[in-house]
Amino acid sequence: MSARLRDDCFALPPGVDWTPVDEALALLRERLTCVTGMETIGLAGAPGRILAEDLRALRDNPPVANSAIDGYAFAWASLGADTEGEANLPLEPGRAAAGHPFKGRVPEGHAVRILTGAEIPAGTDTVVLQEDARVGVGRVRFQPPRKAGANSRGLGEDARAGEVILAAGRCLTAADMARLASAGIAEMSVRARLRVGVLSTGDELIQPGAAPETPGIFDANRPMLSSVVRDFGYDVVDLGAQRDRAADIRGALDRGAAETDAILTTGGASAGDEDHISRLLQTEGQVTTWRIAVKPGRPLALGMWKGVPVFGLPGNPVAAFVCSLIFARPALGLLAGAGWREPQGFMVPSFA
Repeated sequence: MSARLRDDCFALPPGVDWTPVDEALALLRERLTCVTGMETIGLAGAPGRILAEDLRALRDNPPVANSAIDGYAFAWASLGADTEGEANLPLEPGRAAAGHPFKGRVPEGHAVRILTGAEIPAGTDTVVLQEDARVGVGRVRFQPPRKAGANSRGLGEDARAGEVILAAGRCLTAADMARLASAGIAEMSVRARLRVGVLSTGDELIQPGAAPETPGIFDANRPMLSSVVRDFGYDVVDLGAQRDRAADIRGALDRGAAETDAILTTGGASAGDEDHISRLLQTEGQVTTWRIAVKPGRPLALGMWKGVPVFGLPGNPVAAFVCSLIFARPALGLLAGAGWREPQGFMVPSFA
């Protein structure tokens, strides 16, 4: 039987006041707000941007009732009470096609050829699929659909004029582009992109590309967090990899406060001799909490530097990645104008 660990670095030390994750998240949600301005952009540059104002449909969509299929249009009521048997209707000459509506009115009890996207002709309201119809000389026979209005798209079915189709705070997707274009919207007001500074700290860090025999640890956090920030849809400001010197780290934080809306740092967030991030936030900035009951994570400094939020993430790359998703992502969403997005959690069994 193996001996128990006497000093488990992965356990929460007794006698220390650890902030629960939910409390830390609630604090962020309560104290942070949108800091980005507004700008007007065209449809082509909209994907990935955050709406600053509600968008309303400029007109009904579809603007007219139209056919969803190729087939034959007729008036449901003209069938009378007998909708169970086969219909045998006179076929009007001509057709309705997309962009080329049928001219005139279809007489009661008659049918007309119609193609997908064509305006439903006057005098008709229902369409039967062409594969379900048999056309003879001047007539069309078919088993009627089960309900009136079948296979047609109603006027304003997707949106009515003036209706909010996308709400402020939405991060626009490719699918949204189709909806905006179909509503006739060519320009919109969006939030300016959030600028997020990324800073690594530690005397042990060397940069990828250095000779393999160079002493030190390759800086994995800065490339990883820069990618995470871009995936969130924000602009990255590289604040470099700073040595464990308070003056250098202070200078990087000052630059971040001048050029960014939020700062992500890694390393130096605990209480050791060289943990300058937490110490600087405590002595020269503002620190809200830096002991959070989360693993991987724990030494996580949440504070402000000259009015700019700072997320002092752990130096361990896995811990930094996890904490960026749990804490930074929803907080940055608030700052960017996208609102709060609660981190998704799962309950899983624990094995001894």
